[in-house]
Amino acid sequence: MSFKKKESEYKQCIVLRTDLNLSAGKTAVQAAHASILAYEQTKRGDRANWLRSGQKKVALRVKSLEDLYLIRDEAKQLGFPFAIVSDAGLTEVSPGTVTSLGIGPSKSTELDKITGDLKLL
Repeated sequence: MSFKKKESEYKQCIVLRTDLNLSAGKTAVQAAHASILAYEQTKRGDRANWLRSGQKKVALRVKSLEDLYLIRDEAKQLGFPFAIVSDAGLTEVSPGTVTSLGIGPSKSTELDKITGDLKLL
């Protein structure tokens, strides 16, 4: 008997900057912010489908602010819900530093069009 893992139809992408050299804890918190903020921008139907399909998330990396903005611009152009996270600057980075980007939840195959070439964090 062969068991095939079912691919989740919906996912959320969290894109984080590696050039900031954030600690593991700070990175986790910025990813959480990006996830919640992007979720809040998502249409109710896509939220429900994502919740039913297991709330898949992928953490991806970019090397710079410019790279993050390129992904954001593509998400915006294609109509994906997204959110940029700017840090309050109380711990590791200056106030207003852009640390991450949340995209979706949306259909996985559609998100892959803009994030499919990014490496996992």
